[in-house]
Amino acid sequence: MVIVDYKAGNLASVRLAFEALGISARITDRPEVVKEAERVVFPGVGAAGAAMRRLRELGLDEALREVAEEGRPFIGICLGTQIIFDRTEEDGGVAGLGLVRGEVRRFRPRDRTEKVPQIGWNQVNVRRAHPVLAGIENGSEFYFVHSYYPCPASEDDVAGTTDYAGATFASVVARRNIVATQFHPEKSGRIGLRLLENFSRWDGAC
Repeated sequence: MVIVDYKAGNLASVRLAFEALGISARITDRPEVVKEAERVVFPGVGAAGAAMRRLRELGLDEALREVAEEGRPFIGICLGTQIIFDRTEEDGGVAGLGLVRGEVRRFRPRDRTEKVPQIGWNQVNVRRAHPVLAGIENGSEFYFVHSYYPCPASEDDVAGTTDYAGATFASVVARRNIVATQFHPEKSGRIGLRLLENFSRWDGAC
């Protein structure tokens, strides 16, 4: 298990979550290590523009594309989820990795009581079965911190949705060997650990 380090935060909490499950996870910023990993965790917090620059500088963008193309299990978390798409509105418009077709949009609430970023617990409505969601009940709550949300080009890539600020967005994305969550499973208690444990056992097929 490899956790990708591109200077975008929250790596320690992700590794600690796997350690709580008795699973060894290595943090690395070396593309050659990522390319050899059996499964890859791509977390992140912060801004998309800076994150993409760091990925390119480190050579991790091509390493991640190689892992995805070869069918090895891959999970994106929060910012890591957003930049697997073609494009995000953040930072005036930034090209992503293009691993999943679609774009990332900013919340534009009409109700001023709905603050952006969304910070806190919210429900995930399971749209279709997936091995990484095994044993997770529809309507389970996970922890979110974000101002932007994924919009896959294909509804087939939506495994779970969440409602916030007038938008129903893809909070769980799944395409072939890629699964990605807009929420933070590593900060979501028991139910988040269940999702990470499922990922650790998943062979990348669905």
